[in-house]
Amino acid sequence: MNTRVSLIGVPTDIGAGARGASMGPEALRVAGLAAVLASHGLDVLDRGNLAGPPNPWLPPVDGYRHIDQVVEWNRTLHEAVHAELNGGRMPIVLGGDHCLGLGSISAVARHCRETGRRLRVLWLDAHADFNTAELTPSGNLHGMPVALLCGMGPAPLTGIGGTTPAIHPSVVRQIGIRSVDAGEKRLVHEHGLEVFDMRYIDEMGMRHTMEQALMGLDDDTHLHVSFDVDFLDPAIAPGVGTTVPGGPTYREAQLCMEMIADTGRLASLDVMELNPALDERNRTALVAVDLIESLFGKSTLMRQRAPRA
Repeated sequence: MNTRVSLIGVPTDIGAGARGASMGPEALRVAGLAAVLASHGLDVLDRGNLAGPPNPWLPPVDGYRHIDQVVEWNRTLHEAVHAELNGGRMPIVLGGDHCLGLGSISAVARHCRETGRRLRVLWLDAHADFNTAELTPSGNLHGMPVALLCGMGPAPLTGIGGTTPAIHPSVVRQIGIRSVDAGEKRLVHEHGLEVFDMRYIDEMGMRHTMEQALMGLDDDTHLHVSFDVDFLDPAIAPGVGTTVPGGPTYREAQLCMEMIADTGRLASLDVMELNPALDERNRTALVAVDLIESLFGKSTLMRQRAPRA
């Protein structure tokens, strides 16, 4: 795992249906993210916040809300993430709403194409985010990034990374899903998206789920984790705009992160949809930082890590 990490704040709720995710980057900083990472021997560089257009809070046009502003934010983020990867550093994107996965993951995919590496994306979320304008009346783009990354949507959104589609659905593993619209569900099945929903986790357990999601990783794989904080059960993480009951418990989430850390192959990370306006004394940000720490080697297990294959 790369020990040189760069924090990139993206203070916008441009793609969301509720205001407040724009304050997420600062909440994560207040919760001590940089110091926690540094305590694990990482070289942490906080790049500050990217700049972009304000949220005009307008209704959708042709099925999309704020498309021009979303494109601008994501193009800026794409270039920032790509620059960190080219400089040999691991980007950690502090969102912001999950429409930003578009800029972040398209940059990672571009880097993988340029370096000949395989990509694996773990999408930790309560939602599949595989909607299209035809399927959702809200037009909120934070419900569409996976579909857009897979080439479904207008060219300004699908072509941010210079290649359409940016990724193939086969590189994605979705974990913790428990809220999917009917039309979205059909689209997920049509495109063969691999989804480990909460029913699967309930039946098979988080350990088996993660073994399946991480299967096939090797030294040529770039592992990207896109962590939507609403992945967690709202009982432990209330500070999100779209809470869905029945998510992973604290211990299930810790095991998920620990097993990702065990691979030693985490290469980039998104932390999305933290909404301090809906939180309780920064409680959700503190839980998120605790889990991110586990991604970088903190373990509650009193055992030695097995050497990487």
